[in-house]
Amino acid sequence: MASSELSRIARHAGTILVGQLAVMAFGVTDTLVAGRHSDAALAALSVGSALYVSVYVGLMGVLQALLPVWAELRGGGRGHEIGRSVRQSLYLAAACAVLGCGALLAPAPLLRWADVPPAMRAEVQDYLAVLAMALPPALLLRLYSTLNQALARPLFVTWLQVVGLALKVPLSIWFAFGGAGLPAAGAVGCAWATLVVNYAMLAVAWWMLRTQPLYAELAIRARIEAPDWRRLAEFLRLGVPAGLAVLVEVTSFTLMALMIARLGTVASAGHQIAANMTAVLYMVPLSLGLATSARVSWWRGQNDAGRARASLRTGLALAAGTALLLAAAVALLRNPIATLYAGSPAVAAVAASLLGWVALYHLADAVQAVCVFVLRSYRVTLAPLLVYGLLLWGVGLYGGQSLAYRGVGPWPALQSPAAFWMAGAAALATTAAVFLVLLWRVTRAR
Repeated sequence: MASSELSRIARHAGTILVGQLAVMAFGVTDTLVAGRHSDAALAALSVGSALYVSVYVGLMGVLQALLPVWAELRGGGRGHEIGRSVRQSLYLAAACAVLGCGALLAPAPLLRWADVPPAMRAEVQDYLAVLAMALPPALLLRLYSTLNQALARPLFVTWLQVVGLALKVPLSIWFAFGGAGLPAAGAVGCAWATLVVNYAMLAVAWWMLRTQPLYAELAIRARIEAPDWRRLAEFLRLGVPAGLAVLVEVTSFTLMALMIARLGTVASAGHQIAANMTAVLYMVPLSLGLATSARVSWWRGQNDAGRARASLRTGLALAAGTALLLAAAVALLRNPIATLYAGSPAVAAVAASLLGWVALYHLADAVQAVCVFVLRSYRVTLAPLLVYGLLLWGVGLYGGQSLAYRGVGPWPALQSPAAFWMAGAAALATTAAVFLVLLWRVTRAR
């Protein structure tokens, strides 16, 4: 049983990981292309993508939280109910799309509040206007991805994401620099490339839903029913706290960068390298969390609480083991990694000093990530949101700012970005401990 669960979770997570890395490469592609086009394009992309990601990840979290619902139905042999549930989720996706498009089409007040230079605002607004059109297919693709993860068939989505990346690279270059009758569009061109790729991927996903035997028994393409308000309320109870929790995670990183900016360019650049490495490392526990959640929900659908707990233990052990290996690699190779990222010796030195903290940060991050996904399998979403808000914003951000600029108790102000990473690591370690206790109590009670 243990080896079988380990194999299933590892294989499922590995497939998701490849797709997640391909999606990350979308952003890397745009950054490289915009940077080659002009400094102005890169600056507009930096601001615009930060705003878009903040909107998208929160809405994505709402839809991704439906994974345990569909995995339980599959585990309980009620595949015929999945189709109706998926169709009802389209109403939720539509509401998310309306909210997201509204935010992306009206960024002017936020741009003024953030003191974005007036010369940059026009390009940022044009960039976000194009991404507003790209948001609905992105959210529908997230639903398709969540469905496949719940069905333990993530390979379809991974291939889709890899092929999407192969299309995204040449389109971003073409639209940004122009050619063959198209004018150069800079950062806005990267947004147009995203829009084309999103709709192309959605078309392929729809074709697969119509042709693949895997989906036949689900009857997804039946006529959509009127809104089932009871079911939609269940989706909201699960999805809204989950989406807000993801938003807290993302904004804790965004605000950390803003608070570190006052320490100067070298500190900000060193922090950016550490943050990028953290984001790449996080893809591993994210994939394991999704895979473990799907497996735990499957066993809950089978009404087998013992095997659900066994899958949870397997997923946590796998996350902890891989985190130890990755953290050790980062700690040992922090100087070469920093040198690879940075051309400036000063920036490389700051980054190397932070990567030691990144290693500790990742250990806690891996455990808490798997825990929060599995807690959703047990329909526990509000408590993690409160824990995130209190610890990531309170201890992590406020504690980091105090340690960096004012001092805490006997410790003087460090005047270093390391203060934020120390506080962040402490906050995540506490979060992981709280989530483990929550999981122990919930699994014992259920």
